[in-house]
Amino acid sequence: MIRRFLRFTAAAALVGALALPLGAAELPRVSLGYIFTTHQQPIMVAMAKGEAFEPLGTYLKPVVEKERYDLIADGAPVARLTIVVTKSGSEMATLFAQNHLNIGLGSLPAMMSSIDGGTPIKVLCPVHTEGMGFVVASDSPVKDWDSLLAAIRGGSKPYRIGYHSPTSAPKIVLEGALLEAGLKLTHDGADLSANVLLVDLKSTGNLAPALTSGQVDAWVGPDPFPAVAEVRKTGRIVFDLRELPPAGRWSSFPCCVAAARTDFLADHPEVARAVVKLLTAASEWSNTNPQEAGLIGARWIGIPEEATEHSTIAYGTEPSDSWLKGAGVYLDVLNGMNSFKGSLKGKTLEEAVPLVFDFSFNK
Repeated sequence: MIRRFLRFTAAAALVGALALPLGAAELPRVSLGYIFTTHQQPIMVAMAKGEAFEPLGTYLKPVVEKERYDLIADGAPVARLTIVVTKSGSEMATLFAQNHLNIGLGSLPAMMSSIDGGTPIKVLCPVHTEGMGFVVASDSPVKDWDSLLAAIRGGSKPYRIGYHSPTSAPKIVLEGALLEAGLKLTHDGADLSANVLLVDLKSTGNLAPALTSGQVDAWVGPDPFPAVAEVRKTGRIVFDLRELPPAGRWSSFPCCVAAARTDFLADHPEVARAVVKLLTAASEWSNTNPQEAGLIGARWIGIPEEATEHSTIAYGTEPSDSWLKGAGVYLDVLNGMNSFKGSLKGKTLEEAVPLVFDFSFNK
């Protein structure tokens, strides 16, 4: 019996070894997180296209579809990726802090807050700009920014606006605009002296139900969910957040970024560099092939295909001067709300850049 067990174990081990690609046993095991939103469409496109991206120089070879991939750069495997789906940037920040993620795609404010709290991560590159919307019920009198302010100021109780994550870019942008308009905001449902009650709905999946059930008067969120609301008739888009006053301040604004733990960057710089190259190639392909990329994103996360037809998202990994200026606005807004308690408290953009960013892998 023991001999039979040992023979079976040895045979199973041999079969398993033969099933692995050459060198796979030595590949670094890397956990990469992303969120189910088209803001992070490039990584979905890279997974969906797989080896069809081989001519681009960096691509993913499927091991288990949607779960594990070998990352190939310049013709050689450099890592085996385990893909982790998260609900929000704040959840991703928690996974970073617990050392359950090596690399993640999430909102810049979430990564800033994580760094301020002492989590050892650095932002490697942008993933996109634009693609954030404000949604109300179809029969709401709110038609634009001015009528929103009128509804807020004319109400007998706080106007309730939902969001999916405390550190999401849409929430921070809207919060900044509301504060600049001189409104009093609260997260406390018992505070009836406030103009606006901000409601944490915990997940993008809860945005539409909260509006249709009357839990909130409106919500703010990332693409494609505002468009999905219109397609499914669960809400109406009032404006893209890029249209918020003052004019031009919120256009081409940062949102999702790629970040990584600093210990991982020190141990495997070649993997980080390959991931950024992959995101760059997938971003350029997505911008060149928006219809096919949109279909991939819609099918990947299970939304109506028409919800991606009029996307305003611009994908790219280059941290332009305007992008960095927008990062500075986030910094100022979060400091203005006393959100920072640690390393970023009171910092200017110039002081924060070496604490938050490492663009050396984007070359």
